[in-house]
Amino acid sequence: MSAHNEHHAHGADDHGHGHDDGAAHSTFSGYMTGFVLSIILTAIPFWLVMAKVFDKSSTTAFVILGIAVVQIVVHMVYFLHMNTKSEGGWSLLALIFTVMVVVIMLAGSLWVMYHLNHNMMPVSAHEMKNMP
Repeated sequence: MSAHNEHHAHGADDHGHGHDDGAAHSTFSGYMTGFVLSIILTAIPFWLVMAKVFDKSSTTAFVILGIAVVQIVVHMVYFLHMNTKSEGGWSLLALIFTVMVVVIMLAGSLWVMYHLNHNMMPVSAHEMKNMP
């Protein structure tokens, strides 16, 4: 058998063994770390609301939204194993594209609804009197 054929035969036997696709494979301790972080990131907003830590509810809402974003990242890293190496970085690129599309859609929808609400509000009696 020639050296070229031996290389292919050896490569065919080895296919699938030791193949690293760059994806993160977690261990029990990795899952437990993600679980504990998720519990903590769920308990903090609960405590913020129940203890009324902030005077203004808008401050509480913004802090909870910030914690929610952190929790999403924890879930993606520890449970979905998303990183820059998995699938050649395409999963992260797809996530970034999805987030951009959602932000554009939400911002555009809120903008349209605000302007519809502003433009469709009934006019006051004083403004009605001054209309031609």
